[in-house]
Amino acid sequence: MERESTMSKDLYGFSAALLTTIAFLPQVIRTYKTKKVDDISLLMLLLFISGLMLWIVYAIQANSVPVLLANLVTLFLNCLILVMKLIYKSSS
Repeated sequence: MERESTMSKDLYGFSAALLTTIAFLPQVIRTYKTKKVDDISLLMLLLFISGLMLWIVYAIQANSVPVLLANLVTLFLNCLILVMKLIYKSSS
């Protein structure tokens, strides 16, 4: 019974991780295609990336694979947005 409960929690965790992580894909794709970054807040990106790094530390300490994977991928996607923000802003 306990194993079933753990599997159920992991399923919720991985499902939430998948949905919240892929939520950033449209922004990455749109930013890449349009090269428009004026409406993306640099401060928001920096704060969000800092929060993601703290979530990663938490996930490692808590041994939470869903939280770790979600935040690693989300960190990568947001770093892509940050890099595009810096590149495309300087080229406009």
